[in-house]
Amino acid sequence: MTGIAGYPAVALVSDYFWPFCRILALFSTAPILSDKSVNNRVRIGLALCISMLITPLLESSGIPLFSLPGLLTLCCQLMLGMALGWGMTLVFAAIRLAGEVIGLQMGLSFASFYDQASHGSVSVLARILNTLALLLFLSIDGHLVLLRLLTETFIALPVGNDNHQVSFFTGLCDMAGLIFSSALRLALPVILLLLTMNMTLGLLNRMSPQLSVFVIGFPLTLTFGILSCRWLFPWFISYSHQLMNQTFSVLTKLLL
Repeated sequence: MTGIAGYPAVALVSDYFWPFCRILALFSTAPILSDKSVNNRVRIGLALCISMLITPLLESSGIPLFSLPGLLTLCCQLMLGMALGWGMTLVFAAIRLAGEVIGLQMGLSFASFYDQASHGSVSVLARILNTLALLLFLSIDGHLVLLRLLTETFIALPVGNDNHQVSFFTGLCDMAGLIFSSALRLALPVILLLLTMNMTLGLLNRMSPQLSVFVIGFPLTLTFGILSCRWLFPWFISYSHQLMNQTFSVLTKLLL
């Protein structure tokens, strides 16, 4: 059985199958596309279309599908795609973490609901920050940059060549610590403001015991928290933009 121009059909299918697995793994973990609201048929269709465009530009791997090297290659392709998607998802996880910390300091941790994107319970403030980050991600064409990085992985980490995969995954683990430290820096101004207000309320309670801190503390904390978030939002956009660009640059360096 032959394929195009006498090329074996089995080898032709395998050449298209390996990029398809890596692309589909990325779409299953990348921001926006990994949301449950996106149908699986959409992910599979997009992955199939992109693999049809990319594969003719790549060299043939020559790895048979139904073999032990094929099984190892399948695992490597899935791990590479998921690692690239999770690397970008770390940015949104850090932003949600900042929202959770700010909401906890404001007393809004009880106002939470199930989020399909994170597959867990998140606070209202974390959901608002995550939505703003998603809109910013689309406005700077982050999804197109992610696709460009995906195509570059087939050059830096071709199918069947795993010489650089260990350093790639190690770099992603190091990037995770940087991302979450950035989340704490994002939430730090609001935390300091609310901590100063709580210390002031504690001093007032010691100076005037008849003053009920529990009655006025929660409204004041909530009011100051909302005002501080209003002050934080303009800076949040520029900081998130910088964080996304930094993540893209780190992912690009890991592929070189």
